[in-house]
Amino acid sequence: MSDALNELKQLEQWITPLINKLSPKERRVLAREVARDLRLANRNRIKAQTNPDGTPFEARTQLRGRSGQIRRKAMFSKISTAKYLRIKTTADTAEIGFINSVARIARVHHYGLRDRVERGGPQHQYARRELIGITAKDADRIGDSVLIHLTPPGR
Repeated sequence: MSDALNELKQLEQWITPLINKLSPKERRVLAREVARDLRLANRNRIKAQTNPDGTPFEARTQLRGRSGQIRRKAMFSKISTAKYLRIKTTADTAEIGFINSVARIARVHHYGLRDRVERGGPQHQYARRELIGITAKDADRIGDSVLIHLTPPGR
């Protein structure tokens, strides 16, 4: 994780002077492009059931449903859609996050917190599954997006 953090800091130092030369409208457009790319990368990672460091999500605890069948479907199949994984951009920031009740569910899994399995049901300690994060590939993708955005057409 420290390697990705170091790469992000280096990327920030390199990109900041270039971005500061853009108008607020151009920065907002660039932030939206970068956020879309990151949302897509995180969505694909969630579908692949892997953490940002490349390790697989810890397997779901086999809880029995009301009918007695064990649930074996992939986790987080719906929350990775654009309906729940939202983008918010301004000229200075780009945010990616979950909304509404999905945000609570995502927070519980992301940090490995204790929560109720269902309303009024028993509490369960959930495993830590990092749903949103930035990898080294994502940092490279951000740099590429900025360069493409800053390069004049026809070059």
